[in-house]
Amino acid sequence: MIAGSEKLADLRALMRMRKVDAYIIPLSDPHMGEYIPDHWNIVQWLTGFTGSAATVVITDSFAGLWTDSRYFSQAERQLAGSGFEFVRPVMYQRNDYIDFLWKTIGEGGTVGLDGKIFPVSRFRILEGKLKARKVSIITDCDLITEIWDDRPALPSSTAFSHPLEFSGKESLWKIREIREQIKSKGADYQIITAPDEIMWTLNIRGHDIDYSPVILSFALIGQDQLLLFVDEEKIPNKIAGEFDSLGIVVLPYEEAGPVISYMTQGSTVLLNPSYMPVAMYNSISTDTAIVEDITIPCSLKAIKNKTEIENICRVMIRDGVAVARFFYWLEQNISRIPLYESVLAEKLLEERSRQEDFIGLSFPTIAAFGPNSALPHYQPFEGSGDRITGKGILLIDSGGQYMGGTTDLTRTIAVGDPDPEQIRDFTLVLKGHINLALAKFPSGTRGYQLDLLARRAMWGSGMNYSHGTGHGVGYCLNVHEGPQSISPADNKTIIEPGMLSSNEPAIYREGEYGIRTENLILCYEDEETEFGSFLRFDTVSLCYIDKKLVDSSLLEPKEIEWLNSYHSDVYMMLAPFLTDKERIWLKDKTGEIA
Repeated sequence: MIAGSEKLADLRALMRMRKVDAYIIPLSDPHMGEYIPDHWNIVQWLTGFTGSAATVVITDSFAGLWTDSRYFSQAERQLAGSGFEFVRPVMYQRNDYIDFLWKTIGEGGTVGLDGKIFPVSRFRILEGKLKARKVSIITDCDLITEIWDDRPALPSSTAFSHPLEFSGKESLWKIREIREQIKSKGADYQIITAPDEIMWTLNIRGHDIDYSPVILSFALIGQDQLLLFVDEEKIPNKIAGEFDSLGIVVLPYEEAGPVISYMTQGSTVLLNPSYMPVAMYNSISTDTAIVEDITIPCSLKAIKNKTEIENICRVMIRDGVAVARFFYWLEQNISRIPLYESVLAEKLLEERSRQEDFIGLSFPTIAAFGPNSALPHYQPFEGSGDRITGKGILLIDSGGQYMGGTTDLTRTIAVGDPDPEQIRDFTLVLKGHINLALAKFPSGTRGYQLDLLARRAMWGSGMNYSHGTGHGVGYCLNVHEGPQSISPADNKTIIEPGMLSSNEPAIYREGEYGIRTENLILCYEDEETEFGSFLRFDTVSLCYIDKKLVDSSLLEPKEIEWLNSYHSDVYMMLAPFLTDKERIWLKDKTGEIA
């Protein structure tokens, strides 16, 4: 029996002992983040699947994994021979495993899950679906600790300051603003379970999680107190002294649930059920009034302040220089030395590491050649990945964490001479990208109302892509960060000035190639008319777009004008930091098209 099958057998034995008919394991931790510590990566330990989104369901005769469209091909490959099967969901349907349980579990059956890592919002959907069948759900069902003997310890990095020159606002004023909004909502406390929101509020960062510079923590903010639940050794003396001056009380991480339950008795608390674990929610006293909404820090930090915006623009230049030097190096060496996908990722990290205030990657670099580029979140499954040779499409999706901001950039380039179909597909994606970049829209517009601008050209040719067009981006925090998004999903968040989002339409032809062009766009106020105020986007990412893949005959004059203007900006902003040879090369890459 392979190791995965042995784990599955052990888990099923415990299920029989606890009389559990089905066991649910989300790829999650107590903070519901995208990237989680190894300690909580139960899905990878159990199944071998390495994607960043998944749910596993196990019964006595079935073991399956659900994930989203980014990881379909990856899941099929990684789960082969594991004892787990990949269940491909219907496009845009998000609760397939719940539907499976509804069809599979008999009346009066029992479902188990670990409430420490299961969000309240998802639990309610599960509970509502299974209620008609009188299925019991056990939420304190941790079956993993008993069988994971060599489980990694929780991370133990040390917090570091994110000073005023980067944050633009002192923590004192952030806390005051949060308290004012708590009061205006008629509440007494705000419970915060998302570490990025706590980091932003307290102007600190850390290294507990790969790709997101945070310290695992919870917080409770009231009018007179701010309780921070974190392992004390993670807070150095200097920061501890600053916390004392702000009246911040540091308490043990594991005491968050009991203390919050005690402190909030008889009061009104604000919380976000999408980021609240069931176990903590259930610990709240029944005489506590609960108001559910997006947390106050989440909404506040989505609007970048003047200092943050200035730093973001500086960071985009540094990041653009690193990426330009990488592509120059690639073009000089692609026919000279053997180059593999993993080598490209390593070289790009090397170039970013040379930039001022760089602190790490914002997500694992995707370097995908040929058919691999059709996998939206591709990573080499073993070894160094495919060699970049011959002709084909190369997709590079990468980003960095800097003290002054977070970057996320995707470029698709042609290795050798591209085929007519590749040029057509690339140009259609580019048209969608430009249409969103040029959007002018009234205040109050939501992301789903803008999403069709990026898809219109592709829809006209009978094509589409299954992921969203844009996600919110944090500031030296999570690369994927709400509350805003540009997606077919009905996100009620309004796009506001100061919000930083991605613009990344795409086309994927499975087994052939994938094309995605991504820049970050910053919303700003455009003009006030008799019909109200209007907003626009400023494209802040700086990297050339491969003109070999552009069919200018498919572009409208305004689209050609945008591309030429963008390329002019790329050259003007990056050239001063490049060598003479690199400047000559970039001048050619950013030359005008007719």
